[in-house]
Amino acid sequence: MVFGGLVWILISSSLVPIALVQGWVMFVSVFCFVATTTLLILYIIGAHGGETSWIALDAAYHCIAAMFYLSASVLEALATIHMQEGFTFKHYHENISAVVFAYVVTLLYVIHALYSLIRWKSS
Repeated sequence: MVFGGLVWILISSSLVPIALVQGWVMFVSVFCFVATTTLLILYIIGAHGGETSWIALDAAYHCIAAMFYLSASVLEALATIHMQEGFTFKHYHENISAVVFAYVVTLLYVIHALYSLIRWKSS
């Protein structure tokens, strides 16, 4: 959640030359942050009741979130590579930071998805 929030902040403060890319990355980071926070709160208050359908929901959500973040990370990296004149090094470094943390979040979602799939398979 911390890294996802950091990606959200970095993307919202950075200048991306392609507005559509920035919109997709913002959608992914906000959607995954809100959905992960909601699932965490539901797990903490015990709304799942120990049902196996929640395990499948957890596995499906984290697989989808990993794919979303992978697409957002690749698009953000591509937009950063193609930054042209008119952007300062500050903007470039903000975008590089956003790309690095987006890939870190992608890796964390993939790891969680793998563990969720293992848990789903064993249930």
